[in-house]
Amino acid sequence: MGRDGWGKGLGPAMPVAPAARVDKFEVFFDLVFVVSFFIITRATAANVTPRELLHAMLVLAVLWWCWVVHSAVASRLRLGEGFVPVLMVIGMVALFTFALALPQTFGTLREGTAGPILVTVSYMVIRAVHIALYAYATRGNPPARRTLWKFVPEVLITTCLLLVAAVLPPEIGDRDLGLWVRDGLWIAVVVIQYASGLLAGTDGWQITSAEHWTERYDLILIIALGESVISVGVGGNLIGKPVTWPAIPAAIFGILFTAALWWAHFDMIGPAARIALHAAEGRPRVAMARDAYAYLYLPMIAGVILFALGAEELVRTITDPAGGVTERPHGPAVLLLFAGVMLYLAADMGFQLRTLRTVSWTRVAALAALAAGLSVGGHLPALGALGLLTAICIALVAIELVMMADSRAALRRAVYEEKASHEASEAAFRARWHDGSEQPAE
Repeated sequence: MGRDGWGKGLGPAMPVAPAARVDKFEVFFDLVFVVSFFIITRATAANVTPRELLHAMLVLAVLWWCWVVHSAVASRLRLGEGFVPVLMVIGMVALFTFALALPQTFGTLREGTAGPILVTVSYMVIRAVHIALYAYATRGNPPARRTLWKFVPEVLITTCLLLVAAVLPPEIGDRDLGLWVRDGLWIAVVVIQYASGLLAGTDGWQITSAEHWTERYDLILIIALGESVISVGVGGNLIGKPVTWPAIPAAIFGILFTAALWWAHFDMIGPAARIALHAAEGRPRVAMARDAYAYLYLPMIAGVILFALGAEELVRTITDPAGGVTERPHGPAVLLLFAGVMLYLAADMGFQLRTLRTVSWTRVAALAALAAGLSVGGHLPALGALGLLTAICIALVAIELVMMADSRAALRRAVYEEKASHEASEAAFRARWHDGSEQPAE
């Protein structure tokens, strides 16, 4: 992939600059992850059992690791420049087929091996694309190249394990044993993936632009939150049906508590963590980026999927004409709803502790309130349980707005000044360009 051949027509790949931001192609790539999140939620919602939840979390973990590696590539190469988009489109196709085959991956073993094998092949293609791009980005950088080769065994081992999980269980005479073998192999894949990230250390890694890294992860979390709203609307029978009075407060509660959870991270903790990553350099920056973003965002997104499943079931109960607003929640809906929000906030507390070295007592109190609400919510009507969770989330935001007013004002002022300075610098450059005093480099 040099300057000769087909790569010459597309142009060379461009490195990421220290102040780079996320480009439009990266957002386009993330849209495929919307499909993945949606399929995980839909497949689990069809039959919510402990085993199905385990399968959902395993698939999410494997997908997330692919996305983490993808973000590592994007920290060195601009994904929308040169020949890179061509390879990334191949990765997108593989990711899309991976997502489409997911419902068959954890079937009853009677559906055959086509779906699981397709998942394995798609996974192999995704990892191969990332390895090729990272190898290109680190040419002439022996320490970074050595770090890349440390992950080749992980890729080979996890691919082989997924292939074995696809073809071996149907050949086992004992069906239950076959199912546990398959699940065990997937668990091994997840353990190997995330252990390799820790064992590889920070040598050879590089976070060129802290702005790009943080924005990249923030956008995927926003996508996950948005997908939860879609799941509630689709699965809760709010789309394509006549609007009923019970559906109105249910929809309002769903938007309000999701907005409160967005606020809980993105109002103060997210911007402050971005500044902390900017301030860190070298190995401390890489370690913070890995621990806080690559690892702790995973349980946050898992929490989003869990509370989306719970909210979906509650909304379906509320809008069911046979039940009405007084209908009690069914199955594990309340548990999924409250536990998902608790996981999201607990992971966000871990994120805050890792990046800012602080813990907010308001978050501890919110977790205690949610634990108490979990024991009460199962005895309330479905609308009451949803309203209780919404009230706790809004109360958390309101209390922090009052208690942390001074800190918030100082942080927002710093963020605004930084943004205004960046915008002024960009406007000045464009003015010079327009006047002809400065032209882009050839």
